[in-house]
Amino acid sequence: MPSNTTAPPAKKKGRRARLILLVLVLALVAGVGFGGYWGVSSVRASFPQTTGEIRLDRLSGQVEVKRDANGVPQIYADTEADLFRAQGYVQAQDRFYEMDVRRHVTAGRLSEMFGESQVETDSFLRTLGWRRVAQEEYDKVLSAETKKYLQAYAEGVNAYLKDRAPADVSVEYTALALTNDYAIEPWTPVDSVAWLKAMAWDLRGNMQDEIDRSLMTSRLSADQIRQLYPEYPYALHQPIVSQGAVDEDGGKFDPEAEATEGDGATTGETPGNGPGGSGSGDSSDSSGAQSQLGALSEVLDGVPALLGPNGNGIGSNSWVVSGQYTTSGKPLLANDPHLAPQLPSLWYQMGLHCRSVSATCRYDVSGYTFSGMPGVIIGHNDKIAWGFTNLGADVTDLYLERIGPDGYLVDGKVKPFTVRDEIIKVAGGKDRKITVRSTGRGPLVSDRSTELEKVGQKAPVGNAAPDRGTGYGVSLQWTALQPGRSMDAVFALDRAKDFTTFRAAAKNFEVPSQNLVYADTEGNIGYQSPGKIPQRSKGDGTLPAPGWDSTYKWKGYIPYEQLPYEYNPKRGYIVTANQAVIDSTTYPDLLTKDWGYGSRSQRINDLIESKIKDGGKISSDDMRTMQTDNRSEIATLLNPLLLKIDISDPYVREAQKLLEGWDYTQEPDSAAAAYFNAVWRNVLKLAFGNKLPKELRVEGDCINVRPADATGPVDEQNKLVRECGQRDPDTAQPDGGDRWYEVVRPLLKQEKSEWWTTPGNRLDSATETRDQLLARAMKDARWELTAKLGKDVSTWSWGRLHQLTLKNQTLGIAGPGVVQQLLNRGPWNLGGGEAAVDATGWNAAGGYEVIWVPSMRMVVNVGDWDKSRWINLTGASGHAFHSHYTDQTDAWARGELYDWAYGKAAVDAATKDTLVLRP
Repeated sequence: MPSNTTAPPAKKKGRRARLILLVLVLALVAGVGFGGYWGVSSVRASFPQTTGEIRLDRLSGQVEVKRDANGVPQIYADTEADLFRAQGYVQAQDRFYEMDVRRHVTAGRLSEMFGESQVETDSFLRTLGWRRVAQEEYDKVLSAETKKYLQAYAEGVNAYLKDRAPADVSVEYTALALTNDYAIEPWTPVDSVAWLKAMAWDLRGNMQDEIDRSLMTSRLSADQIRQLYPEYPYALHQPIVSQGAVDEDGGKFDPEAEATEGDGATTGETPGNGPGGSGSGDSSDSSGAQSQLGALSEVLDGVPALLGPNGNGIGSNSWVVSGQYTTSGKPLLANDPHLAPQLPSLWYQMGLHCRSVSATCRYDVSGYTFSGMPGVIIGHNDKIAWGFTNLGADVTDLYLERIGPDGYLVDGKVKPFTVRDEIIKVAGGKDRKITVRSTGRGPLVSDRSTELEKVGQKAPVGNAAPDRGTGYGVSLQWTALQPGRSMDAVFALDRAKDFTTFRAAAKNFEVPSQNLVYADTEGNIGYQSPGKIPQRSKGDGTLPAPGWDSTYKWKGYIPYEQLPYEYNPKRGYIVTANQAVIDSTTYPDLLTKDWGYGSRSQRINDLIESKIKDGGKISSDDMRTMQTDNRSEIATLLNPLLLKIDISDPYVREAQKLLEGWDYTQEPDSAAAAYFNAVWRNVLKLAFGNKLPKELRVEGDCINVRPADATGPVDEQNKLVRECGQRDPDTAQPDGGDRWYEVVRPLLKQEKSEWWTTPGNRLDSATETRDQLLARAMKDARWELTAKLGKDVSTWSWGRLHQLTLKNQTLGIAGPGVVQQLLNRGPWNLGGGEAAVDATGWNAAGGYEVIWVPSMRMVVNVGDWDKSRWINLTGASGHAFHSHYTDQTDAWARGELYDWAYGKAAVDAATKDTLVLRP
């Protein structure tokens, strides 16, 4: 249930919050009678018609739209084109403002809606060129059938927009009209395709890790950086695919083959040794690249994170259990993608049904899709079910480029840039012109920052580098900047009938690279890792590579037939939760060196094993219970040590007692979970955070440190300086995710380590041992929670610290409180936590606020479809004050699921409103 507001509001956002022009909101509140514009009639004017009849252009026959008590639509039509026309119409009814903002993001046109504040963001997005690539996909790559569906969808959206004033589409347009003569444009098929680029961007893999490792070289040694990025713990956390190998003769992955130790991908080069790990690093020569990459990180913070903060903390859970271990005797499949909390939810629930499934009308599918895209992304049809989690493949590489006025250097020769001009239209201001320069690998992203324009006279490269001249730039190579067929794959998945057609569909799901789990009515289960994943000639993608050396080029992509998959594995279940796909010592290609570290996946594996041992069976409710498991894995390691610390301060001892007998669960009302997570946050800050460079620390977090280039003892010539953090709270380090569990795991066995050493201050003595640092963290946590939650520890609760506020993604993010109160909802006190199965994520460097969530949950009862269950984070509607705006959130917060009607009889029984669309 929504909480009280006894906890103080979170002090954020940073650069991510700049999605609106504050002048617009101030004018709305201060300059005009607010109620006159957003009165009852204005709000209700945009609510959708859900009963009766509507005439729709271009329909060939009658379409029925049946909505249940939560407003979830099921569409019935006689032709495929009518089905997708109706889908476009219905999604526009509920969510057009969200769709409109999304297409302006993907096209780099936010300034047209929100003014001057978005020019920098638009400039970066235009440099990436998402919309240009989407247009090329539509023109040259996608099948004629897919384009027909996209056109039909666009026709449905535009049929809804026809003859409607903006205020009748969504109330937010009333606000825009106060400072902007913004006019809604017709929807186009490319608007739908471009959304896949935003999806790929937020799930792009290790680009931020690549930047962070490079930035760390100003403060940390190569060995220290290696410790902060440990190898994946295969002995502790099993990968998705536990067996199989690539057939050396046929070049295909064989899930039954015996893997040979030592046949796997090479480990690549060592972090801290210069671009691409070339070993030419020079620590005294790094200030230029630090400036470049730090500025690039700031630019990335400014790009709207439509799916969630990027990094190995973000992820999802999905797993499938064979019928031999279920109470139904058929497979059960669960999925809960962990993405940014948004209002409305990122997902839109619906069903798409041909009244009579045939060769000419093939769809009978239900599940979750994105507003603005036809088809269903995750769900089931009448034969198969499937779920997604992010694979996390390394599909981006940064290149340090030696640039000059005439081009960039490769193998001693200057190559000309590819150049194009972009015009950015600005609401209430003058147009801006930018020039985008690209190398043969990709756009020069360093052109989009005043800091990066300086490009640095120095860079972390040795004598093998070309003459420095005017310096260096940074370019980006990324698989999503090449035309692909992921949109084709969406429709093919919706029609797949068995594992063969499922794998054929997955082959074209090139970006973003996902883990796909599968089950069918014949009792089969499976897994496939699709995606366009590069093969590098040299380097391992963990650090920026030297662009002037062509040996660091991509030599191609891993053949789809060589990517790991499983079909009916002997263990009887498959778990994917962003862990390693397969043991890198036996698999020949490098997928990434930056996996999630497997805490969630192993917990799910353990929960399944505990249920099926001794002949036990798993029910749908067991699957739901697993989804809401909130056990803290780091607590199992750290808590026993905390209880052994001899605490003399009675107030700190009072807090320590909360940990006695704690079972490591993180319920909303748990005082122990609140204190433990505060201790963990302070351990990370003391041991690691204060040793990181300012570019990785939270913006405004200021400490006294030695200059980065200092040598020798501290003295008058080499005294401490005040350095303040620069990173957005959502992406700062140490974030506390399960990578940090593996960093800390070996250190907890060491009484002394350089990481346990911290300087003293006027309140605390310096620490030199593990127990001294843990004692100090316990003290700091006690007083931090006293300030936040009060002196009486019996009143503490994890939920009061760990709150979720759902925010409208434009007018609800920043500005006067009255606007946020009207559009936003919450807060909710949540349980769960970072790297728990119930992954209500928070960033330990930035605070306790929930920054990603299980954005939906589903448990599919394969073959008995009407016994499947699902829930969304918010509701079907994007209209503020509509009854379906957040009507699912309370149940979501309690871990409940709703019945998921699929068959015609079940849908009819659940129907509350029926709308008939006629030609």
